[in-house]
Amino acid sequence: MLRMKIALGVEYDGSAFHGWQTQPDGHTVQDELQAALGRIAGVPVDVVCAGRTDAGVHATAQVVHFDVPVERPLSAWVRGVNTFLPPAVAVRWAQPVKDDFHARFSAYGRCYRYLLINRPQRTGVWHGRAGWYHHPLDVESMQQAAAMLLGEHDFSAFRAADCQARSPVKTIRQADVRRSGDLLVFDFEAGAFLQHMVRNLVGSLVYVGQGKHPPEWMAQLLACGDRRQAAPTFSAAGLYLAGVRYEPCWGLPVGDDSFLPGGSVLGVAGNF
Repeated sequence: MLRMKIALGVEYDGSAFHGWQTQPDGHTVQDELQAALGRIAGVPVDVVCAGRTDAGVHATAQVVHFDVPVERPLSAWVRGVNTFLPPAVAVRWAQPVKDDFHARFSAYGRCYRYLLINRPQRTGVWHGRAGWYHHPLDVESMQQAAAMLLGEHDFSAFRAADCQARSPVKTIRQADVRRSGDLLVFDFEAGAFLQHMVRNLVGSLVYVGQGKHPPEWMAQLLACGDRRQAAPTFSAAGLYLAGVRYEPCWGLPVGDDSFLPGGSVLGVAGNF
C-alpha cells in the first residue's frame, strides 16, 4: 500500500489563533492546516509539529510532518494547500522524507526570537506582532544577564505551572539581546524549551533592563528554581518560532535565515 511521508515548512501569524495544538472548539493552526491538507489528500490528515506554540505566538519556520496513502506533486502540498488556508497561515515548502523522520524528535535545536518595542508610545502597526515596554531599558545590563543563561541549567524559575516537560533541565546555546532604535531583539536557541520559558526569560531580562535587579539576579533565579521569584510571563505578541535545526542527512530545505538568530530582522520590521 502506498504510503508517503511529507515534511512542510509553515509560517503563521498566531494573533487570531488559540495556539498550535488542535482543540475541541477548533480555530488552532493545527486544525486549519489539517483541514487544508485533507482537501488536497482526499483523506483525513494528522500532522506532527516540531514545536507547539501557545495562543498569540507566531512562527516563521515551523516544521511538520504527515503520512498519507496518496501521491501528489509537491506543488499541491504548497500552492494547493495554501488555497484552502486562512490568510494568516502559509506553507512555504514541501519535501518527501524518510520513514524514520520525525518533525519533533529528529530536530536537535529550536530557535525563538522575541521582538520588543521600547518607547513611551505603544505601537499601532505592529500590534499583536511585537511586545511593547514603555520604560527605557539598558541593553548592556540585559546582555550581561542573558549570558548567565548559557549552558545547562535547571530552568524551574522560568517554567509554566502546567508545563508537562519531564525535566526542567535544558541547555541554552544562544541567549542574545540587541537594540536598533526603538526595537529590541531577543534570540534564544536550545535543544528544547519549557512551556512559557522564553516569555518568562524575556520578562526577567526586562526587569534587569529597567534597573529593578542587577544582571546577577538571573543566576540567582536559576539557583533558587522558584517561579514566584522571577518576573511575570511577558506578552505572547512578540514571540516567534524562528527556526528548527535538523541534520543535513534529512535533506530539508535550508530556508531563509533572515529571521533566524544572527540574521537581520530590521529589514522586515522597518522603522519602529
